[in-house]
Amino acid sequence: MAIDYSTDVGRVRLLIPDTDVDNLLLIDPQIDALLSMEGSVKLAAATALELIASNEALVGKVITTQDLSTDGTKVAAELRARAAALRQQVDDGVGDDGVGLAIVDFDPWLGYRGYTPC
Repeated sequence: MAIDYSTDVGRVRLLIPDTDVDNLLLIDPQIDALLSMEGSVKLAAATALELIASNEALVGKVITTQDLSTDGTKVAAELRARAAALRQQVDDGVGDDGVGLAIVDFDPWLGYRGYTPC
């Protein structure tokens, strides 16, 4: 399976980053749900990062062995900082796919209604 980065799901994966197809952190239906709830690729990615950070904080405590050390709380803090940066970009209107689109009714004959020729 390859990730299709031309789709919203693929774009979210790129931003979070969840690109190791053999070890995905989130499945496509989860990302679809985030996209549906948030309405934006960047906001969905920010929420995904927060979810991953919460999981990391729950299971990734500070562990030290002979030659390996991990700190889940630091990883979680970095993920939350990335989520905050994505949310700030959306607030600033930078590259958000949901900003600036308005759907309006269009009636091409509106100007001709009520017109009486001389």
